[in-house]
Amino acid sequence: MVKKVVKKIKIVAQGGAATLTPAMGQVLGPAGINIGEFVKKFNEASKEMKGDMVPAIISVYEDSSYDFVLKTPPVSSLILKALGKEKGSGRPNTAKVGVLSKAQVKQIAERKMPDLNTTDIDQAMKVVAGSARSMGVDVK
Repeated sequence: MVKKVVKKIKIVAQGGAATLTPAMGQVLGPAGINIGEFVKKFNEASKEMKGDMVPAIISVYEDSSYDFVLKTPPVSSLILKALGKEKGSGRPNTAKVGVLSKAQVKQIAERKMPDLNTTDIDQAMKVVAGSARSMGVDVK
């Protein structure tokens, strides 16, 4: 029998190194999720993505059980990681923070492809390049 989903929760945590934080407790506690158990399962599932911020979508069922799906890291964090920067530009049109090569854009697009709404690598590269421009990063 199919379980009825009562609630969907989206969180973003450090891959392989998530910890019990008050913010996570405020989101997961009211849903009836054992937070310590969730953190343990999340860290086990995301250990290959250590060092990245990993989004997860948690489905909570009416019998208080749950499951979660890990997504790929946000494009912005992949861009910043490729550049070795902490954050993007506050004024992206005038103050640039770095330059990405076409090869780096393609690598990010390939990694992000499962979560994008396209199956064409050229379109995925345009999505990544657009995100980069909005962060004050040039693509050459």
